[in-house]
Amino acid sequence: MEDNIEIEISETNRRNEQIIINKKHKFNFSFQRKDKSKIYRCTEYKTLNKCKSLIILNDKKEVLKYESLHNHLEKEIDVSISVAKHKIKEEIKKNSIPMDIKPKHIFNAVSQEMELICPEYSTIRSQIIRNINKQFPPNKKSFDDIFIESKYYKTKRNENFMIFKNTDLIIFQSPFQAYLFSNYHKNIFADGTFYAAPKFSYQNKKNGNKFRSNKLITTINFHCDFEQEFVKKKKYNNFLQFLEYFNKNYLLKYNVNNWNYYENIEHLTNNASESYNSYLNNIFPNKPLFYKLIYILKEEENLSYNDYQRRTKGTWKKKAKKYLVQLMKLKF
Repeated sequence: MEDNIEIEISETNRRNEQIIINKKHKFNFSFQRKDKSKIYRCTEYKTLNKCKSLIILNDKKEVLKYESLHNHLEKEIDVSISVAKHKIKEEIKKNSIPMDIKPKHIFNAVSQEMELICPEYSTIRSQIIRNINKQFPPNKKSFDDIFIESKYYKTKRNENFMIFKNTDLIIFQSPFQAYLFSNYHKNIFADGTFYAAPKFSYQNKKNGNKFRSNKLITTINFHCDFEQEFVKKKKYNNFLQFLEYFNKNYLLKYNVNNWNYYENIEHLTNNASESYNSYLNNIFPNKPLFYKLIYILKEEENLSYNDYQRRTKGTWKKKAKKYLVQLMKLKF
């Protein structure tokens, strides 16, 4: 038996125990004997190499026997990938809030520990993300699977966050957000981030009125844009569809005078919604898991709440409003 055998404990993709010897060879669990000692065989045992190497460990993971009969090349890179995956999986399990886990940060910490022989991040990134997702509650695959009540529907202030659900629509809104909408509805900005929705759903943006506490609130200025994917295409039929859409939604429904910002003093563009849209696209993954979507929404709600409280109480300076000089109306 070789001296100075270095042993590391890992596991297979099927979560079976695996032993790493000297960072060069992998041994999978074979069977347990009556004395509770365990026999592990080289991973090449069931391949064409039919490697007969084995190692026997007692219940304290001490080496009882090691037969190094390897008839194949060492697999340092393959071993390093297995070790890295296992170490990262263990680090993920230690985190009580899986939604806050950053795959790259965990990899960097583990790679420093492994020193020179370590796989590239790109080779195990998907495995890391799968392990993180396994820490979440079971993902929802349809509206019917979504519960009406859940501890995940509470804000950090223990307030209800999901205020409405039927067979095909869910609305998330905290009491704080409802307060803002009720008291600061002179200007409402809207822009869709339609990728930030689970696979079984899509975002629905509806402008106009908000009904709350038996009070009808009418927005004075609703700032938004219109976008249709087929307007970017050059096909004639698609362009006709766009013209029909434009006529129905903008010529018939809205007054032409409300199309642009020419007479608006406080806001000349809808950059407020466009910039926030860009921000949301960066923090949301495409088609996120249902509970991860809720978690990120609640985090954003809490950031807004704290920001508002600090500014109203004078901890932070209030954002000064910028009033623009009235422009003379052009006469044609």
